[in-house]
Amino acid sequence: MSVHCRRPADAKFLKGNLVSTENKAGLGALLTPEESVLALIDHQPFQVANLHSHEPTMVVNNAVGLAKAAKVFDVPTILTTVLEERGGLLLQGLQDVFPEQKPINRTFVNTWQDERVVDAVKATGRKKLIIAGLWTEVCVAMPAIQAAGEGFEVFVVTDASGGASKEAHDMAVRRMVQAGVTPITWLAVMSEWQRDWAREKTVPGIVEVLAQHGGASGVAYAWETQLLATPTGNEV
Repeated sequence: MSVHCRRPADAKFLKGNLVSTENKAGLGALLTPEESVLALIDHQPFQVANLHSHEPTMVVNNAVGLAKAAKVFDVPTILTTVLEERGGLLLQGLQDVFPEQKPINRTFVNTWQDERVVDAVKATGRKKLIIAGLWTEVCVAMPAIQAAGEGFEVFVVTDASGGASKEAHDMAVRRMVQAGVTPITWLAVMSEWQRDWAREKTVPGIVEVLAQHGGASGVAYAWETQLLATPTGNEV
C-alpha cells in the first residue's frame, strides 16, 4: 500500500513518525536511568477526590513508589501543581520524597505550555520523558501529546495516573498511544531502570521501595528474602 503525501508538511510529519516508530523496539527502546527524566503532575487533594478510574489509594501508592524509585536511580524529577491555592498542595507523600524541591505551581492546564517546566526538562538533556499525573485525560494527555510531537520519547505511567472516570482514562491512553506515547506501569519503569541484578548499588533501594509500595509483589519478595536468610542447618 502506498502513502501519498499532499504537501511537504505531510512528508515531514510522516518521516517524523517513522523515526518515532523505530524508537519503539529493540534494546534502545527500554528505559535507562541515564536517559530518563520524570515529571509528576498535579497529584493534589482536589484531583484525588475526583479520581474515579482507579482506587485512589492505589494511584497515590504507585506515584510515591515511582518517585522513590526515581530517587534511588538519581533520575531528575520535576514536581508540578496547578492552582495549588485552590486544588491543594502536592500530596505530602510525594513532597516527602523530595523535601527540598518546591513544586512548580502553574496556571496552564497543559503543563507543557509552562516554560518553567519545559526548561527544567530540557535542562537535563534527556529525551525519555516519563509522565504520571492527575487527571489522565487532561493534565497528563496534553503535555504528553505535545512533548511527543517535539521530539521526546514520552512514557506515561498509567497506574500512577488516573482520570475522572474509567472511560476518560482509557480514552486518554488510547489517544496518547495514537500520538506515539508509550504506556507503562510504575513497576515496569523501576525494573527497566534496574535491568541487571549485578548493579548492586541500587538493589537495596529498590528492595525497600518494593517492600513499601509493591503490594503482593513486595510481600512475595520480602518472603523470598526471609527464606534466603533463614539458616538451613547445613551451614559450615
